[in-house]
Amino acid sequence: MSRPAVVSVQEWRAARDALLVKEKEHTRALDALAAERRRLPMVRLDPGYRFTAPDGSGVDFADLFDGRRQLVVYHFMLHPGSDHVCDGCSSFTDNLADQSHLNARDTTLALMSPASQEQISLVRKRFGWTTPWYSAFGSTFYDDLELGGGFGVSVFLRDGDEIFRSYYTSGRGVDRLRMDFNLLDLTPYGRQETWEDSPEGWPQTPTMQWLRHRDEY
Repeated sequence: MSRPAVVSVQEWRAARDALLVKEKEHTRALDALAAERRRLPMVRLDPGYRFTAPDGSGVDFADLFDGRRQLVVYHFMLHPGSDHVCDGCSSFTDNLADQSHLNARDTTLALMSPASQEQISLVRKRFGWTTPWYSAFGSTFYDDLELGGGFGVSVFLRDGDEIFRSYYTSGRGVDRLRMDFNLLDLTPYGRQETWEDSPEGWPQTPTMQWLRHRDEY
């Protein structure tokens, strides 16, 4: 199997130090981008949307915040009446950890799908996920926010009775939130996908072709 060149400790340290300069520049660029993101204007939303909670009860939009000011929602691709469970969304959810540290900064994380809670509960039980997962079935929420049928991340802010949408990202914007992808990006072979700029002979397969539900590997 092809692999990186093997060099002396001194040569490795010099190459690592050179890369570190670029990594620090990238970190500062991400900090600047986050600062700009914090200054984005917001859109006021109707607080009257209703959702179905994991226990089957109807809840208000404000209830999703669980008493906190900020809410991050991952839009899980699970469509009404469909048996298809997105493996990308499933692997993303597998990466979600305990929320204690988020909660300490007045922030709640939740999942949401346009499918019914009956559909959602089957998937949740299959994988044993504990992250709150709400159904927007029967609501105009997805249409009003132009979420379409794909995955993505929305961020909301609650100020008293007012609720605002502050941020949204999808596609590669979600990649940076995943522990598994970010750890793979640190390794010699990376994600091992054909879109990556890797040396000749590195193991690569078509994008996301390798990904499975965790009980299917």
